[in-house]
Amino acid sequence: MRNLVSAMLMTAAVATPAIAQDTSPVVVELFTSQGCSSCPPADEILADLAERDDVIALALHVDYWDYIGWKDEFADPMFTERQKAYAIQAGARSIYTPQFVVGGVNHVVGAEAMQLADQIRDTANMQGGAELTISRSGDTLRVQAVSAQSFAKALDVVVVSYVANANVDIESGENAGKTVEYHNIVQSWDDVADWSAQSPLDISMTVDTDNPIVVLLQEQGPGVIVAAAQAD
Repeated sequence: MRNLVSAMLMTAAVATPAIAQDTSPVVVELFTSQGCSSCPPADEILADLAERDDVIALALHVDYWDYIGWKDEFADPMFTERQKAYAIQAGARSIYTPQFVVGGVNHVVGAEAMQLADQIRDTANMQGGAELTISRSGDTLRVQAVSAQSFAKALDVVVVSYVANANVDIESGENAGKTVEYHNIVQSWDDVADWSAQSPLDISMTVDTDNPIVVLLQEQGPGVIVAAAQAD
């Protein structure tokens, strides 16, 4: 794990106002690889999703195609393990690229734009249960959440950073000769706390990046993403 969070403090005052999310965006994770010939169309779909205010699009590059001739510079074994964990939760025996996971529970294999659109709409209609606000002042990030309900499992409080876009000239492997533009490339993924939702959440931490930050509240498993918020 490439650590983003260098320290965490409880309930520290932050001067700037919080960024409130009236309706939580739908989180769409794309498991992709520069070494996968089927992935560029899905990468383009993610680029379109990254422009939407009602979606938080995240590209998680996996490392299991690196052996076929091109090493993905954005790949992290942790993202491969996350995809495997999703497969276990879904009762699947295999993992594939490209694969979208919507809201932590709905899976779309391949660049199936219409199916993905349906899953995003259905997830938006079903999600809720916690109100999440975040604020960022300098290198300090404050995360606050409240919920009127309890959850079957504790929620992971996850802090993610990503690079907005990067162009890559791929010189070998299945995509040899292509220049691919990638968007919302996840650089760090940190589980910073557990939250039972029995009392309000209010934590502050130091973040060592100028990149955009996403905070997720996700049932352990990994399971459903209850709420998400973003700060540039």
